[in-house]
Amino acid sequence: MRRRNFITLLGGAAAGWPLVARAQQPGKLPTVGFLSLAMPEGHENGVAAFRQGLSETGYVEGRNVAIEYRWADGEQERLPELAADLVRRGVAVIVTPGSFPAARAVKALTATIPIVYGGGADPIRAGLVASLNRPGGNVTGFVELNAEIVSKRLGLLHDLIPGASRFALLIEPNSFGMSVITDLQRAASAIGLQIEAIVTEGTDRAIDAAFASLGQKKVEALMVSPSPLFYALRVQLAALATRHAVPVIYWDRALVEAGGLMSYGSSVADMFRHVGIYAGRILKGEKPAELPVQQSTKFAFLINLRTAKALGLEIPDKLLALADEVIE
Repeated sequence: MRRRNFITLLGGAAAGWPLVARAQQPGKLPTVGFLSLAMPEGHENGVAAFRQGLSETGYVEGRNVAIEYRWADGEQERLPELAADLVRRGVAVIVTPGSFPAARAVKALTATIPIVYGGGADPIRAGLVASLNRPGGNVTGFVELNAEIVSKRLGLLHDLIPGASRFALLIEPNSFGMSVITDLQRAASAIGLQIEAIVTEGTDRAIDAAFASLGQKKVEALMVSPSPLFYALRVQLAALATRHAVPVIYWDRALVEAGGLMSYGSSVADMFRHVGIYAGRILKGEKPAELPVQQSTKFAFLINLRTAKALGLEIPDKLLALADEVIE
């Protein structure tokens, strides 16, 4: 779904989305700007985790804080206008969970409004912070390190089907994962494997086409690179993997719960929660320059046995023993 207008989501429990406090007079409540490259559909759990993090610091939306949501619906070219709108509104802090392009768009516009970034890109290499311990500017946040463990995912996939030699990485061009392609191909070559990067937009049609190409490319197994757009389309990804009978490993448990085969990585929901905590601490007066960039320390390996059965796969005992959780 694409929308050209700014999206501010209203509603109660039935819609699963928070109520934006529009009734408050200007300046009455501190306002958090929430900017994402993705679309709102599929990110309800992440937003709930973000609100949980805020609440852990004493802030409840509609009571003592307002949130302005801006979603680019996968259209990166819209990020500058959405970021500029939040800056013009004079929000107290802008958060960009799961979206490095959004953080970059905001940083290009302001050196004074605090920014809380969450995602997988190295914030030092990306130019967002001076160092992890002392960011030194107006940006801090939480790093998932999912890109750094992409070789681990390849190893798990190879353990699942040791006879396979042709693998692929599905990657979205705006994703931080573009930077790991060369390293991953080098790691694959070292153990006699071939891996091809399939770069595709995070849209229904583009993903359909990408999966349809796997047979032509003789791909035997697939890795899906972390992306907020892929995350939102996780049900479609799982359905396509089953339809095309291709084993796939993802980066977050939500994709396995949606019907994916395996995942290894840190928690996306945990990242959203930590972004909320830092936003709350900044609202209380702490400075992003002095808040260390946090890194994920917990990683989980999940296997969906129902999906394995649908694919006609028998999970080796070695992988079952390594799994932190098995969905039966």
